[in-house]
Amino acid sequence: MSINTNRVKTQQNNTLLSNIKHMFNRLIIFISITLLISAPFNQSNASDLAKEKRMMEQVADYVMDGEVTLLKDGSHDFLSIYMESDEQPAKGAIIILHGRGYHPNWPELVYPLRTGLPEHGWNTLSIQMPVLSNDSTFYDYMKILPESHPRIRAAVDFLKQENNKNIIILSHSCGVHMGFDWLHKNPKAGITAFIGVGMGSTDYGQPMLKPFPLEDIKIPVLDIRGENDYPAVKRNAPRRLERIKQAGNPKSQQRIVPKSDHYFTNRGDALLEEVADWLNSL
Repeated sequence: MSINTNRVKTQQNNTLLSNIKHMFNRLIIFISITLLISAPFNQSNASDLAKEKRMMEQVADYVMDGEVTLLKDGSHDFLSIYMESDEQPAKGAIIILHGRGYHPNWPELVYPLRTGLPEHGWNTLSIQMPVLSNDSTFYDYMKILPESHPRIRAAVDFLKQENNKNIIILSHSCGVHMGFDWLHKNPKAGITAFIGVGMGSTDYGQPMLKPFPLEDIKIPVLDIRGENDYPAVKRNAPRRLERIKQAGNPKSQQRIVPKSDHYFTNRGDALLEEVADWLNSL
């Protein structure tokens, strides 16, 4: 009986080892296939520089207000438009970050801000953010957030070279994700305030993986949106306000622009007046 029992145990052990080896081999095959499949996608997790170059060629020749300036992000030149205030010395300078797939002279929202704020005493620097193909999603853009960091840093450095000391970031839509990501990782960069227009916009079925850590941002923050903004922007507004209050800056606010959609279609001037009014309160 003892011999039979030992044989059974030996057979069981051999079977177990065989199963483990089989599972291990399947795991190795799975990992190998996954790496092969994902490699092309990992290589494509970069902005579309060819598209950006075409946009730059189309935009730069039609800038009538402000000065076209090429900045360097360390490896590439990118378009920016600098416009000085009507009053000198200016109150400060505002870096404008456009939304997904647009450009620094976008007529619907960016142009009214970059040309209107100088009339209120502010220099503006509107910069080209990284772009992807037209069919790219919110999650696709989240993968290239790091590409925006050297551009924002280059914008800050340029403004400091122009003797601007009071530097504010104003961002819209996807530009908010890029600007906030950089600001949160560079809290000592010298930014004095942050403006997020249409904060928290995403694609349907692609929610934010984590909320903006607004409680960590101690400088004044303006969270401003349109009355008819995207559902996600409106739905998460109370949570953003709660986090803004946790940061404890009394100058931070949340504002709503009446009769305005996410892109402030035909309402750029109304947005400008709200932003300028808040800036005057700082």
